[in-house]
Amino acid sequence: MARLRASLRTPQVVPALVLLLQAQQALAHPFVYRRDPNNGTGARPQLAPQNAVPQSIEGLETTSRPSTTCTTVTGWHTTYTISQILDGQLQAPGFGSTSLPDKSVVTTSTSEALVTTETTIVEGVTVTSTATREVTSTISSTIEADTAATSAAPASSTSSTISSTSALAAEVSSSLLSSSSSPTSSSASNATTPSSTSEPSSSTSSTTVTTSSTTPASVEASPTPTPSTSTTLLDVTEASTTVAASTILSTTTIVVSTSVPDISLTSLTTSAIQTATVPVLTNTTGIIQTSLEAGGNPTTVPFPTSVVNVTSSLSLVDTSTLQSVVPTNTANITSITASDIFRAIATSAPPPQITSRSDHPVPQKGIQPQSERIGTNSFHANLFLADQAYPVYTFPYSVSWSNGTGQTGSYGMAVSHTERNQLAFGADEPNTGAWKFYANPIGIQSVVLSATQLGQGTKLTTDSLTSFSVNVNLTPGGASSPAVSFPLVQGMGFMTGSYHGSTPTVSSGIGINSITYGGALAGNAVYKYRMALANGFTWLIYVTPETTNYNVNSFTLLSANTVQGPSGFNGYIQVAKIPGGNSDAESIYDSAAGAYPFSTTVSGAVEGSGGSYSLTFNKTGMQTQELLMFALPHHVESFAQSTANGVTSLQLMTTTKGFGTAVRADSWTLVEDDLPIDMSFAPWRAGQGSIASVSSAATALINQVGAAELNQNITLQTDLDSMYYSGKGFAKFAALIYTLHDIGGDKTLALTGLLELENALATFVNNQQPYPLVFDSKWGGVVSSATFATGDSGLDFGNTYYNDHHFHYGYFVYAAAVIGYLDPTWLTKGTNKAWIDTLVRDFANPVTNDPDFPFSRNFDWFHGHSWAAGLFASADGKNQESSSEDTMASYAIKMWGKITDDTAMEARGNLMLSIQARSLRHYYLYTNDNTVEPAQFIGNKAAGILFENKIDHTTYFGTNIEYIEGIHMIPLMPFSTFTRNATFVQQEWDTYFSNGRINSITGGWRGLLIANQAIIDPQASYNFFSGSDGLYQDSFLDGGASRTWYLAYSAGLGGAPAGSKVKREDILEVEQETMEAPIEAKTRRGSVSGRTRFETIETMYVVFKAGT
Repeated sequence: MARLRASLRTPQVVPALVLLLQAQQALAHPFVYRRDPNNGTGARPQLAPQNAVPQSIEGLETTSRPSTTCTTVTGWHTTYTISQILDGQLQAPGFGSTSLPDKSVVTTSTSEALVTTETTIVEGVTVTSTATREVTSTISSTIEADTAATSAAPASSTSSTISSTSALAAEVSSSLLSSSSSPTSSSASNATTPSSTSEPSSSTSSTTVTTSSTTPASVEASPTPTPSTSTTLLDVTEASTTVAASTILSTTTIVVSTSVPDISLTSLTTSAIQTATVPVLTNTTGIIQTSLEAGGNPTTVPFPTSVVNVTSSLSLVDTSTLQSVVPTNTANITSITASDIFRAIATSAPPPQITSRSDHPVPQKGIQPQSERIGTNSFHANLFLADQAYPVYTFPYSVSWSNGTGQTGSYGMAVSHTERNQLAFGADEPNTGAWKFYANPIGIQSVVLSATQLGQGTKLTTDSLTSFSVNVNLTPGGASSPAVSFPLVQGMGFMTGSYHGSTPTVSSGIGINSITYGGALAGNAVYKYRMALANGFTWLIYVTPETTNYNVNSFTLLSANTVQGPSGFNGYIQVAKIPGGNSDAESIYDSAAGAYPFSTTVSGAVEGSGGSYSLTFNKTGMQTQELLMFALPHHVESFAQSTANGVTSLQLMTTTKGFGTAVRADSWTLVEDDLPIDMSFAPWRAGQGSIASVSSAATALINQVGAAELNQNITLQTDLDSMYYSGKGFAKFAALIYTLHDIGGDKTLALTGLLELENALATFVNNQQPYPLVFDSKWGGVVSSATFATGDSGLDFGNTYYNDHHFHYGYFVYAAAVIGYLDPTWLTKGTNKAWIDTLVRDFANPVTNDPDFPFSRNFDWFHGHSWAAGLFASADGKNQESSSEDTMASYAIKMWGKITDDTAMEARGNLMLSIQARSLRHYYLYTNDNTVEPAQFIGNKAAGILFENKIDHTTYFGTNIEYIEGIHMIPLMPFSTFTRNATFVQQEWDTYFSNGRINSITGGWRGLLIANQAIIDPQASYNFFSGSDGLYQDSFLDGGASRTWYLAYSAGLGGAPAGSKVKREDILEVEQETMEAPIEAKTRRGSVSGRTRFETIETMYVVFKAGT
């Protein structure tokens, strides 16, 4: 894995890291980098005057009048705060008064304030340390500072760098600039420019954020930092390059010489201030994935690149033999009632033709036996995949197993939180100037909860896995029970470790400046500590012991970044981060400390045209405390008033979904008022409903084109070795046949095609396709047998590994709904219905007690959209590429529920579509006023690929803009106007495709983009597909689309509405090649579209063209 190494832009760790158990000691503040205050002009900032206004020092109680001064010295790009406390006594709550000898901090500095010598006198022990800054220049993708804007901390604007040492870098350029006021560059400052390298064919690359500690030979003046440079990275998905924006800034290495008493730190009395001064790395370490993790995502376009043309003739059916084929009435749906939308579809085993096997190649690593089936696409999958060390993202926190790695070397669970200004981002996109991607650094061990019993040989196991939660256990090597367990729940307000008779440790890879005792809460059942980290942020620690004899002074300093708690501890420890600038945050956390969730359940109902769903957080710990959970923007926007009453001012930035807002409540109720209940198979627009009537001229053209397209060989376009491509073929012909039947009105032609479609689908229902489905009894799902047959996990987009099931199977479900609508008898034949129900249960199961399938494999009821990634470990968490195929799956569920009279399923599909429309507006499809995503990213308009930890404006199969935007359009169906609102579509069109730019796009993407144009300009879209503008070509249709449906879609949305007058040439101008195929005739009775009987389709439309 190619990596770029760099240092996080965080303030430096103070040489003396101090643990204060009972009170706050004022020591020198950590070194804080500032940007060049003169914007790189080289002008030197002046030293602050000695009588500068003192900064207040909080947390001190004295028994005599203190004499406190605070002098701020501004060095070259550096601010040091030097504090003196004289003639004071430190009031230590719980200990009485502790004498504090005179403490002085003496600073000597050069003109650059590069060297600081600090002498601290604590209980007669003298500790002297010299901190020396070594200034270097490095090439970086910018990762903004993790800085706190609190009144107690010095204001700072800091930065970090990513030093380019990656084999991925195709070209790295930089220059060292000396200070304009210094004739000689620092000998300690250097940067190298790696030569260009060829890009390896690897699936991933990453950027590692780190620093090294080296002893400088000399200390010279800092060079003026260059404002920015660039790192050119090869994009492995295309033979092109991606430029990562970067900034050259100073980094610091601190080398500390230490003089400490020759005694163990643990022997210091707890009534004393414990001080450790040790050599420490002054920067944290993180990794940025700079290219796509392509497991199970081959670089294949999302539709067949060629369409099988006519290879056989089409015989019209005798409708007198089809009297039982009467469509289901789906018109005029005005209301729906379902008091429980989460009702089981079925509980029986899959149909017998789907054979079972238990040898899935992915092991269930560390998973303890449980009755509930395990979600393969859930947020916690990294905990049982690969080496179990990749993060899981609970929002706003990320959690990972340290397993002896990272800055702390701990074997516990690390919790991390990053700020928006720590993002790494790609270079500006040429069309928009927006970032190509943005990502959060991973691997930063903000806080680690562990136990001394954990070391080499520690095992991670999981139990109680649900879609919303997981319980993680860390068990020492050779032990039979865990030392500590961690219940992880989406949206959890605290990271909680439950200890089972072990000895807790709390560590930080960032570095601990101080820990102070904050008092007892909740009736002396919970004990609070404040832990100030070296990056300026404070984390709160809450200890809830099971016993009543807990000693608040039971923590001991082990090292500069670790404290140890009492042995044999039973209870739990919670940690949470205080955001900068929120004075109420601590009291909000206090009000909820001691309680935590261990799981979540969802319920929902629909009444009329509105619906609601509730997330109930199952609570443990102190029942008198109300839970604190973080809500995402789409949650807050849809809260019922009863839930909104619990919204607080506390917010933490999430990785990819804006601010998480803390809510005091044990459950949330969320409301969706305008469900698309009147949406059926026809084109649909809010306020108009389904539109099955178009102008008579458009009707004639639809029938004409439909007759030609039905002459294509359905079997050859559907009986493929891919469930995805086959499903798209079935959906294409289903939409075409529906259009001919309900919009074109040619029922005979439609039913002729319907029989062909039913015969083709029978191959799959009977499981006789090239790669039959199998039931995987290990994980619980129906998967393609392709990987079992070949060993290739990437075949069919990773279907065997549970990638994209909602994409693949949603197309089949939609096609079956159309068949069931047009021919209700099909639903009662053989295992047709059971086979489709099995697909729905696989990707959208509504219950948790199904013995064969997990609850809601793909749709995440917390995030409001689906995750496509299956059993592939990923450092950036789960991901999804196509938001439109996600909503296609929900639409298919809605329509299958309607056709099969499963009211709960129909209602659930409606509610899912409404939730998706809301969440996509925030996280996937960006209008100009989007305030959730970074302002520098929303110019892309569509996300590209949304991960839990990053968003990358690209696709797995290429970087063309029509690919990136189009993957969020495909397929254009009735739901598209609901999830892709006209404001967004117009802005996207103006950004990329207006003013003739659409004409440069070729292939099936051209047709898709112009079908999408129908949402905002149906006339132009209809003119294109009707051929009246002279631009249409059959090559502009992708393998999953038909011209027939696109004509109906654009006409219905306003391109040729019923009653309108359309130019005759628009209707009659049909390319001659559509009628070239021979068509066999069967004499049939009755009339077609109210006209005289015709012997063949060809003659019928020749007469139309003649005007009879």
